[in-house]
Amino acid sequence: MEKKLFGPGYGKIVGLALLLMNVVAQAQVKTPQQKLDSILSADQRHPKEDSVKLVIYKSLYRQYIRLKKLDKANEYIDKSIVLAKRLGQHSLEGDAYNRKALGYHGVANYQKAEEFYLLALNSFSAANNTDMVAGMYLNMGALYQGIPDYAKALTASQKAIDIYQKNGNESDLASVYTNVAGIYKDLGQSANALNYLDKALKIFVKEEVDRGIAVVYNTIGSTYIEASDAELAKIGIKPNQKYERALDYLNKGLKVGLALDDASVLGPLYRDLGALYEKTGKRNLALPAYDKALGYANAVTNKTDLGTVLLALANFYVQDKNYAKAETLLNDALRIGDKDQTLEIQRNAYLLLSEVAEKQGKFNLSLENYKKYITYRDQIFNTEKEREITRKQLQIDFAVKEKDYQLKQQVTNAELQRQFLLAKQREQQLVLSDQEKSIQRLSFLKRQADLENEKRFQTNLLHQQQLKAKLDKEINDKQLALQQSELRFNKNINIILGILAVMLFTVGLFVFYSQRKTAKLNRLVSEQKQQLEKLGMVKDRIFSVVSHDMRAPVNSLIAFIQLLEGGNISQEKLTKYASNLKNTLGYTSAMMENLLNWASSQMQGFKPVIEKFDVRSCTQEVINSMEAIANEKDIVIKNEVAPSIFCYADQNMSALILRNLLSNAIKFTPNKGLIVVNADFKTDQIYIAINDTGIGLSAQQVMEINQNGVQDGVKSTLGTNKEKGTGIGLVLCKTFVAMMNGSLSVQSEANGGSRFTLSLPKAAA
Repeated sequence: MEKKLFGPGYGKIVGLALLLMNVVAQAQVKTPQQKLDSILSADQRHPKEDSVKLVIYKSLYRQYIRLKKLDKANEYIDKSIVLAKRLGQHSLEGDAYNRKALGYHGVANYQKAEEFYLLALNSFSAANNTDMVAGMYLNMGALYQGIPDYAKALTASQKAIDIYQKNGNESDLASVYTNVAGIYKDLGQSANALNYLDKALKIFVKEEVDRGIAVVYNTIGSTYIEASDAELAKIGIKPNQKYERALDYLNKGLKVGLALDDASVLGPLYRDLGALYEKTGKRNLALPAYDKALGYANAVTNKTDLGTVLLALANFYVQDKNYAKAETLLNDALRIGDKDQTLEIQRNAYLLLSEVAEKQGKFNLSLENYKKYITYRDQIFNTEKEREITRKQLQIDFAVKEKDYQLKQQVTNAELQRQFLLAKQREQQLVLSDQEKSIQRLSFLKRQADLENEKRFQTNLLHQQQLKAKLDKEINDKQLALQQSELRFNKNINIILGILAVMLFTVGLFVFYSQRKTAKLNRLVSEQKQQLEKLGMVKDRIFSVVSHDMRAPVNSLIAFIQLLEGGNISQEKLTKYASNLKNTLGYTSAMMENLLNWASSQMQGFKPVIEKFDVRSCTQEVINSMEAIANEKDIVIKNEVAPSIFCYADQNMSALILRNLLSNAIKFTPNKGLIVVNADFKTDQIYIAINDTGIGLSAQQVMEINQNGVQDGVKSTLGTNKEKGTGIGLVLCKTFVAMMNGSLSVQSEANGGSRFTLSLPKAAA
């Protein structure tokens, strides 16, 4: 928001310049170019470089900006800075720096804009122009929000709020509230965002700031669109009301925006209107709204809005499965984000590009784009930034609430003082009235006594005694009334103190719950960190296994091929080597299948296909696929699963789990052993058990397999015929079982066989 200069001592500087500008205004200039020519003429007639010359320079660069001749505007801005420094006119120097910063801000060159905002801030501080100091903090808050850097944005906004509250500048205070609301909205705190937007809207309506009203209506509408049910519940809004409210506010904003004919206002309004139509299923209305938003975004200099419109439109085409169109729009948005260093656009573009690549089956490209998304996401949010943002939010909320409380307290104290003075005045009036009545009555009695003095002397004495008694009674009555008044006053004081105590308790309770919420967030982050570390350990182990176990079969295959090339190998050795190589490659193939399935389960968007299937049919297919391996060890596999038992899970995942469990049973069962597969069920669960007569497991291995949470894998051991393993199969089983809301447990003793039990949800027959 552009600020105006009204700093101390400014009138003395521009006294002659105002006279000069009046002459220009009186020249009946009809067009901007004619006005520019008049100012240039005044510049030529005033060669002396003094305060008047400085104001002429200011008028020139402002007029060149209006005419969009930015090169000439920058030329006179630079002249103004040099002359203002020489004359020590800090306010005019700050205005020139601010114009420079606004130019860079408008083209999203945030680094240069920040540099000149800071120079302007120093100049206005030197001029003791607090209103413009706050204006620079306001502009920098908007700049940091656009990057985004929420911690810096909140810091700058807090400084602007403190100064505007002190100066009583409500219009610019409303602009800061709007920026703070935008930050809360981006952080997903919709209830807080709507609170600040309500404060801003009341001020803009009172001050009749149409552009501010349109922006606030737009922000309220988009906040309702993105608000979660939990956030809406905080302010008493039902989930089915949010889209209706969003449409109402967006239409209000559109009405004001069309009257202003401001592309920077209309672009975001049509973009959010398109998003609303898309969410409510009105896709035929969403696309025209997005097209209008695109047209308005192309008309403004700052291309950040264009980037956000491109992202919204690309997401629309992704839902329509028009991936080519979506990819083109996303690359355009990414170019804008890379050029302007806008982290939010870069983050969201890479996330959508990853999704598009995944849907097209380009998994390597999808993973690469997702890694870039994680990089930009971590630049916006990490643990330290979230803590800093939370601290800044609490500081701003407390400052705003403290100001509201002080205003209410001032009104309350003034009203109490007024009531007390009125009561005192009434009391004094009553006292005077009583005194007048008493004096009148005494005078009357005295005159009456004088007239009857001679006739009834004794009666007069008696009457005087009655008057004295009556006077004593009146005095006692007045003392009693005074005591009652004091009691009422003390009661009012106690009520006020009680209200203050309740308010202090409420503030303390708010701080307590805020601290408790912060502690919960910290615990959640800590738990997520531990889970990520465990996943990292699993990943490292997998890479270690792959690098070690892939080398042996490949080397064996190379050696076998070299023997074949030599040609001098007997048929017996050839058969033996081929058999060994087959076993080695079979183990490697099984390992790679498990690794690929585990990797797929870790990818974002991988979900089981839950459906009803026959348990006996599934187990029989798995047994058939493993018969060849079992026959090599003369192991008998019996399928005792009863027919017509139905399970509600992912059939492919279930088959993969059973195949791994059956493979382990064959591996650790001696030659001529027995493996039995059976199933039992209760009210809502199916229990599929694989029983073997193998060598069993140790107590430590049983505990590791049965424990909950992310699995590190069980250390693999050689089978009864020296078969190899990796321990990854059980990790895969535990992962898939958890995704299907099931469980996996084992019962075993050393040399006593094993019983692996898979529990899955039961389906109706």
